[in-house]
Amino acid sequence: MDNNRLRSAPDYTRAALTMLGVNLMWIFFVLWVIFGFLPVLLLAAFINQVINRLEARYSA
Repeated sequence: MDNNRLRSAPDYTRAALTMLGVNLMWIFFVLWVIFGFLPVLLLAAFINQVINRLEARYSA
């Protein structure tokens, strides 16, 4: 039984954030092609606002 001890899980934070960035880039590009640049800017501003609110809520 002692041979089956659990090891710590690998840290996939960097990989997850990289894939989040890649996915945001192609989503922004598709929205830009379909709807134009203004909706992409509005969505980016909205996402930025949400991130700022989350930071303010959980940093205190």
